[in-house]
Amino acid sequence: QVQLVESGGGLVQAGASLRLSCAASGRIFNLYDGDWYRQAPGKEREFVARISQNGRTTYYADSVKGRFTISRDNAKNTVYLQMNSLKPEDTAAYRCAAGHPNTPGAYAAWGQGTQVTVSS
Repeated sequence: QVQLVESGGGLVQAGASLRLSCAASGRIFNLYDGDWYRQAPGKEREFVARISQNGRTTYYADSVKGRFTISRDNAKNTVYLQMNSLKPEDTAAYRCAAGHPNTPGAYAAWGQGTQVTVSS
């Protein structure tokens, strides 16, 4: 079993930056892909970014491409999401997930989430 805990959310103004962290315990995180999702009030959960087990491959939603960067430090069992040029529409609860490699939609664990609020 792997357990995930997010941190780094907060309240910022538009244009600011935040870095979210997703720390894993239990099984080592590099057995899994690392994903970030977000969900705004009244909206469906939205995929944000994914990073492969070894960190060499990344995917982004079009809405964040060029502004967000996903990375990982397997020595620290942590996946990060660097968010730059934040917009009010980025306001959401952000959750990380440990994805089974090569198995779309299959996840070993989810974190509880961290709130990001961007004011205009």
